[in-house]
Amino acid sequence: MALSALERDPAGGGRFSSAVPPLCRRRPCALGVDEAGRGPVLGPMVYAICYCPVEKLEELEALGVADSKTLSEAERERRFGLLEAAGGSVGWALQVLPPAHISASMQQRAKYNLNELSHDTATELIQFALDSGVQVAEVFVDTVGPADKYEAKLRQRFPGLGVTVRPKADALFPVVSAASICAKVARDRAVLHWNFVEDLGDPDRDYGSGYPNDPKTKEWLRRNLEPVFGFPQLVRFSWGTAQALLQRDGVPVQWADEDPTDDPTAPPSVLSYFARSPPRRLPHRFFQERSLRPLAEL
Repeated sequence: MALSALERDPAGGGRFSSAVPPLCRRRPCALGVDEAGRGPVLGPMVYAICYCPVEKLEELEALGVADSKTLSEAERERRFGLLEAAGGSVGWALQVLPPAHISASMQQRAKYNLNELSHDTATELIQFALDSGVQVAEVFVDTVGPADKYEAKLRQRFPGLGVTVRPKADALFPVVSAASICAKVARDRAVLHWNFVEDLGDPDRDYGSGYPNDPKTKEWLRRNLEPVFGFPQLVRFSWGTAQALLQRDGVPVQWADEDPTDDPTAPPSVLSYFARSPPRRLPHRFFQERSLRPLAEL
């Protein structure tokens, strides 16, 4: 199954897809675009496309596709299985954006916000379908930002296609509903099978919904904050919730050109972690993997 590679390495991200049905190479197709995981502070964001011949849209709707947010996890998995079983006329593709990629993109020197990242990812997936031989005729997209501007942007990029961008498109167009299911199933599996490279002992997976306002998620972030190196790779460190915890509980960095503080109540500098005195706990894996030892001075 195409998602098995994602389950083996969820943090790696990348593109995953079904085989292109031969019928989709011959007949005009409708293609839907949607995402899952835009808002959470934990886990990847997944963009998905789903496509089928225009003449098969009623059959696609008959599979019971719906906005993934209205379905239970079991129902999403079942309907994703139906989409895979309909592989003679239905195809899909995913782009999985890991937390580190999202944060690095948003915090780079040149401004690049989440809306731009979302637009670019959707555009790349539509182009991927075209490059794969899918005879895309119509594109339906769940909007990110103002729908009219997004639609104009896609029309300019794909002048030969009919493009419709609408809010709540996953509830309006079955082909977008199908993409919504694909995206949500992939994100859920990525979070479920996440391989923690950090030394968390028995992997701590009691992180709630992953949304910033979830008390269980906030507690998980607090519990798994490493004062020097921050959070596990599952966390989007550019989110305000994560940054606030780092500011409050992380070790401040004092740069060489800064004046040292005389305040005895100030929190310890990051340099204190390289002191000669015996460490109070097992060194972070960063030091262990590089066989680094404390020095008297730097």
